[in-house]
Amino acid sequence: MSAQVKRKRLPNHAFLDKNSVARHNQLTLEGFYDLVPKERFWRARYRYLRDHGYLLRPRYSPDWKPSWSGTDLDPNFCEDSILLVDYQVMDATRLSNQERVAIKSFLKEGHELQIAQFFASIEDPRNHCVPVHQILADPHDPSFALMVMPYLRPCNNPEFSTIGDIVDFVDQTLEGLAFMHKHHVAHRDVAVENIMMDAKALYPNGHHPIRLDYSEEGLYPVSALPRAGRKVRYFYIDFGLASHFPPGTSPYVVGDVGRDADVPELSDDVPYDAFKVDIFALGNLYSKEFEQRYNSMDFLLSLIEPMTARQPEARPTAEQALQEWVKTRAKLSETLYRWRLGPKSEPAFERVMNDTVAVAWEGVYRLKKLVG
Repeated sequence: MSAQVKRKRLPNHAFLDKNSVARHNQLTLEGFYDLVPKERFWRARYRYLRDHGYLLRPRYSPDWKPSWSGTDLDPNFCEDSILLVDYQVMDATRLSNQERVAIKSFLKEGHELQIAQFFASIEDPRNHCVPVHQILADPHDPSFALMVMPYLRPCNNPEFSTIGDIVDFVDQTLEGLAFMHKHHVAHRDVAVENIMMDAKALYPNGHHPIRLDYSEEGLYPVSALPRAGRKVRYFYIDFGLASHFPPGTSPYVVGDVGRDADVPELSDDVPYDAFKVDIFALGNLYSKEFEQRYNSMDFLLSLIEPMTARQPEARPTAEQALQEWVKTRAKLSETLYRWRLGPKSEPAFERVMNDTVAVAWEGVYRLKKLVG
């Protein structure tokens, strides 16, 4: 393909001026864009994964050569210049159906594999544990394995925009925690980083798996569709710290572990109830992500306050919290669901302007509903 044809198909920002071409060519020769050591882990497994039906991006092929070499293309807008962020997880394409998946490298010792597979085997709408498509042996290290899962996006990227978005998130995450606990598993690392979402409905044309706010090829900025009225499903991930407690066994554990450092009872020496830690961590997530950030979150307080009680025995079980939440949700008006999220940090003038616009849109919505 000629450079002229390429230029017609690519945006102007994908090209460099003459001076910049020389500089980036020199950087390329010096290895500036080479795979970093942790990325080489995945290059070493490229052919093995391809043979098992999963294709990594061109950057990780053993035969990779930078696509911008010898051209005036800007490496920053070439897909194969984009580095991994989380080196433990790699995105890939499943060749059988062209579906994007995530492949996680993990140590086989411990309970992560057994717990993840256990939940993956249960078909239940209340199950919000990440599905597992396949487990592959690691071809180079028998102490590791490769877990193939759906590709998911961080639960708060894009940010929530309406109160209804938050209600749906609380619905699903409380339901998912109650489901886990019903099956005698404590996650032990409930945090916003460990809740992901299937956001395909928000990005019908897709997005880049690493450069999340750009198109598949990494060239154009993309925006998400609103969550309202679209199917977004949330999943708990990462069962590396999870514990299974067979019926009749004690749920008490030790270990100052997990992302939430606010849990008051965490200790390396004094045993604590692992299930009550999950309750606190999820309530604390609701508090920090929603109640402390946005206006009109008073309806969450009756959930957050008991879940984050300092004394573990004062906290509800996950099922009790879910049932109380169902009662609270039933009292919320339909209009509130569509109301925009107003940040508490928003200046008063902006808040008035934005609320005025929101009222106008609510009027349009009601008019459309009236006239059919």
